[in-house]
Amino acid sequence: MTAFAFSLVALPVAVAIYAYIVYPLVLWIASHKSGREAIMHYADWPFVSVVIPAYNEEKQIAGAIDALLAQDYAKDRLQILILSDASTDATDKIVREYESRGVELFRLPDRGGKTKAENTAMSFLRGEIVVNSDSSIRLQTSAVRELVAHMADPTVGVTSGRDISVSQDNAANITEAGYVNYEMRVRALETLTGGIVGASGSCYAIRAELHRIPVRDDLSRDFSAALTARAHGFRSLSVDRAICFVPRTSALREEYRRKVRTISRGIETLYVHRFLLDPIRYGVFAWKLFSHKVCRWLLPLAMIPGLVGLVLLASSHWWARLLLAVGAVVAMLATIGTVWPSERRAPRIVSLPAFAVGANLAVIEALWRVLARRQDHIWEPTRR
Repeated sequence: MTAFAFSLVALPVAVAIYAYIVYPLVLWIASHKSGREAIMHYADWPFVSVVIPAYNEEKQIAGAIDALLAQDYAKDRLQILILSDASTDATDKIVREYESRGVELFRLPDRGGKTKAENTAMSFLRGEIVVNSDSSIRLQTSAVRELVAHMADPTVGVTSGRDISVSQDNAANITEAGYVNYEMRVRALETLTGGIVGASGSCYAIRAELHRIPVRDDLSRDFSAALTARAHGFRSLSVDRAICFVPRTSALREEYRRKVRTISRGIETLYVHRFLLDPIRYGVFAWKLFSHKVCRWLLPLAMIPGLVGLVLLASSHWWARLLLAVGAVVAMLATIGTVWPSERRAPRIVSLPAFAVGANLAVIEALWRVLARRQDHIWEPTRR
């Protein structure tokens, strides 16, 4: 029984060490052994369609459009299309004020969600490359050009921007910023070793022929992008110089609900593309997909038997009792962080546990929602 309990405790530890330490370390070693690729250039820059879905974004949409109009990309080769998902506020009115500057509005008569809006607007896109972003994101002036520049390589099907988490007071939910930085470093290593397994929803570019491949309305199109690209023989890259400023939400409860939605859609998306996990057919990509996505989603599930193992060992091992006590304190601090008023700065002693515990609980709830067929297929953007 003791050996069995030890194995239960060791399970989540092993998964965590592999997913968050061993996997990036292997990528780092491999990246130093691989040579740097020659950078290709366009003779003529391609026509680009930039798409921003919006639902009741009257407070955000003008800033997003201004950032796109400021892009240092040839204006006569840039289409800016705002997809209004049946907005009921002033979003459409604000967008129409930019029509004289070439900004286009496509309004859906009824709400259908982000992916459905993107699918419906497909025939209105004129670009050879499609750049997808979000109303809350602010792109650095060179972001579109940097994303498109890497498409000069005909083997590249998707390019993803580099997220930088920002806050008006540089304090709210600062733990999120640390995780985003870690994630961007992992994607940079994946790029150096062949390519990434998932694009950033904040901003990514995709070849129009790949973008036109149907994606179910209830799936995640940004995650699907890299998977679709690989299935059709293309690579996906993370472009460090294509900077996207992502505002942090100070409301951890809102962040938790966003994570549940994102992860549940991601799980369903991966299930549809599960054939890419075949290492015989897809080699290194299959390993990356398993290590980066599946192992991270498995970790919260592995913690459940790990907790059972600690309970079994608590009667005879002091360290098991200590870990259970530490876990109880972390849970208490996480609860405090979750209910902390969003307008006040949360100290790290509660924001860090709240973020970590919330991220793991979100995976468990997301998996339960997928299995119970309780998905929220209508997109509800996080207000940042």
